[in-house]
Amino acid sequence: MKERAILAVNAGSSSIKFALYPVHHALVDAADLSGVVEGLEPGGHPSISMDLLGKKQVFPLVGDATDETDRFALALSSLRLLLEQHSASMKVIAVAHRIVHGGDRYAQSVIIDATALTYLESLNPLAPLHQPHNLEGVVAFQKAYPDLPQIACFDTGFHANLPLNERTVALPRELRESGIRRYGFHGLSYRYVAGRLMQRSEQAKRRVIMAHLGNGASACAMFNGESIATTMGFSALDGLMMGTRCGALDPGIILHLLQAGWDAKRIEKTLYKESGLLGVSGISADMRTLRQNQEPQAKAAIDLFTYRVIRESGALVACLNGVDALAFTGGIGEHDAQLRQDVVNGLTYLGLKIDPQKNMSARGDAIASIHAADSQQEIWVIPTDEGRIAAMDAAALLSVAITLNRD
Repeated sequence: MKERAILAVNAGSSSIKFALYPVHHALVDAADLSGVVEGLEPGGHPSISMDLLGKKQVFPLVGDATDETDRFALALSSLRLLLEQHSASMKVIAVAHRIVHGGDRYAQSVIIDATALTYLESLNPLAPLHQPHNLEGVVAFQKAYPDLPQIACFDTGFHANLPLNERTVALPRELRESGIRRYGFHGLSYRYVAGRLMQRSEQAKRRVIMAHLGNGASACAMFNGESIATTMGFSALDGLMMGTRCGALDPGIILHLLQAGWDAKRIEKTLYKESGLLGVSGISADMRTLRQNQEPQAKAAIDLFTYRVIRESGALVACLNGVDALAFTGGIGEHDAQLRQDVVNGLTYLGLKIDPQKNMSARGDAIASIHAADSQQEIWVIPTDEGRIAAMDAAALLSVAITLNRD
């Protein structure tokens, strides 16, 4: 009998990240294999990179495609063949999708039907970099796997019960009642980090700041396992400076640009795709590239990114009335030891103290505590696994659905 598994995917504009998670009695194990389909953008060279039992391999797509839609379909067809070849003992029972925005309607993961898909498409303007591509992935996987349940797992869900003052924006009532509020994102990542931290530290039940730092970046204040404040708000533009996104911005700047003749499309492109590390440096959105660059603008971008993390962390500390633990995650948070050191140096007034040797040894491939022996608070590096949270939600939903069907 084949082992059951859930395929977790995160579809973007030019790539599809995927991982296959074995399921045993609704318990989800670590991924057996994972990888990414890349090069799906116009003019790209599509391929599938797969990590199977620690061995990385790159496979070309099987077939030929002439346009973007064909490339996406071809990628899924090739991916399905590879999964069947390399996981012959597994039976995929569902596809779990990371969906950035669930809006006011969805705080918990759901099985996607036509009604859910239509509502989620209405949220595209709130997360234009992610939501449309997430949903294009859903439609494509529905066609590629027509017999499998498609599960939507939401980044906003972890923040669904934010306190009133944290989720409210100071706009007229009619706008607030139309759904304009602070939502928060990176929720799948924060759920995973929170769960891992709870397994290892008593401080996780107290006042915790989690910093998800990558091309998308945010920070979250958590008390007793619940999100009480976060840097992202109505959209995934708010809060920290990011790879290509500006972060928090005086709305007067938008008014100024409109008055200068900019239209909404140009403003959107600038704020989402041309700002952040890329915009400040003029070199790259990749922190690794900037670390290796000797140009002063590269250092300026890194310094501003670090400053914004320190500044927003201070605001979250105020919301928590102190801090007992700090956790770094995300591509930058897991791998950039200098960034972690500089952030903690900016927060020493709180009693945080890093162990330089432990910090340099933490490479993002395992959970690590990096606080010094005399630090008043704990400091952790926790590699995130958003796909596993999505797979866990899918397994739980299917278990409920099976029980209901039998009744």
